Amino acid sequence: MMQPTHDIETADDIDRLIAVFYARVLPDPIIGFFFTEIARIDLAEHLPKIAAFWQQQLLGNADPLTPRYRGQLFAVHRDLHQHASLSADHFHRWLTLFGQTLDELFVGPRAEVAKQRANRIAASMQTALAERHPRAVDDNDGSLQWFDPDHR
Repeated sequence: MMQPTHDIETADDIDRLIAVFYARVLPDPIIGFFFTEIARIDLAEHLPKIAAFWQQQLLGNADPLTPRYRGQLFAVHRDLHQHASLSADHFHRWLTLFGQTLDELFVGPRAEVAKQRANRIAASMQTALAERHPRAVDDNDGSLQWFDPDHR
């Protein structure tokens, strides 16, 4: 495998990061089911939202044509957690895959900032979920429920 030669510099870099990352996450045996079975994400809709989030985090919004992230990060994860408990192992796996993807694609200060921000966001999310929503809910037969993040 080739070593990365540049840092995250453009929206296209972030789009690449997100596409490669989700290609790893969706089939992942530990966390993939959150995306495919619980949230049932539509990649065509989801990836631009996530890319916009990371563009804001890493590039700012100097370009008025760059889409802004307008999601509700905690609310979506809270709803996921209520349907299938998000554990420390799930957060760790997400961070591992995200870090590996960053390390394989990019090298530089922004790539490091992305890892730091991901770690802070995950830690904050995990703490908030544990404090405010300590238990996941399941349906009557104990199987996982599907939820629609757009219809809370």
